[in-house]
Amino acid sequence: MRTCRIAALLFFIFSFVLGCASLSASPIAVRYREGILHGFVVLSTVDGNPLAEGDLTQIPQGNRITSHLVLRFKDGSLQEETATFSQRSYFRLLHYHLVQKGPAFQHATETSIDCASGQVTVQYTDNDGKEKTASERMKLPPDLANGLVFILLKNLPENVSSTELQMVVATPKPRLVKLAVSSAGKDPFSLAGGPREALHYVIKVEIGGLAGLVAPLVGKQPPDGHIWILGGDAPTFVKSESIAYLGGPIWRIELVAPVWPKSATPESAPESPPESKNGSTSKQ
Repeated sequence: MRTCRIAALLFFIFSFVLGCASLSASPIAVRYREGILHGFVVLSTVDGNPLAEGDLTQIPQGNRITSHLVLRFKDGSLQEETATFSQRSYFRLLHYHLVQKGPAFQHATETSIDCASGQVTVQYTDNDGKEKTASERMKLPPDLANGLVFILLKNLPENVSSTELQMVVATPKPRLVKLAVSSAGKDPFSLAGGPREALHYVIKVEIGGLAGLVAPLVGKQPPDGHIWILGGDAPTFVKSESIAYLGGPIWRIELVAPVWPKSATPESAPESPPESKNGSTSKQ
């Protein structure tokens, strides 16, 4: 009898967890509309060792924006992420495509999401190097955050201490996980010696269902991610520290400014030949 009661209690707990995992958070309201953008980023280890450089672009078409992030690694690896979303009253993901390949990644992976149909396809190589495909039609929530996390956090009111987002991850089978976002206050940084402060958000991946209960016990619980946003009237992304794939290392992404070669500076430009009295230049 006692065994039956324990089994019933476990069934109730598991059912409750599974039911909670299916609940959807509300989409993030549009406070700052996205527009045309071209920025430069660097990806490095948390120790500051540069691994890749890249471009972040946004192209608007009416109420739709296509965000494109390309990271080119020194070892020849590539990460290319494209997210198309609408921004009428709320941000809503429409299409998503992610390519990760090369020695920087444990497995070559290509993930595609069509939110209208719910079709999610993951193409990947297994441990033996064989190409495989996992495709599912999923019930996707309206707050799906793939490719939009930086944008969504820019639109959170500063007085909001926590929120929830959802994301599809490849395990390699596509799986829906929750992102528990909490505010960690403000962290100082500087620009050309001038003091600034960035809003610091902590992102905790919550794997629902039985897998979520087992993950911490078997060491598969992803580490927390961290994102810094500069607030104000025109908020912008400053830095992130998170994993790029489940089981991967923590990488840092920051905005970066171009570095010009010395030969391109005005000080290093060749001197003009002296002018003669009649205004013409003299030849050597």
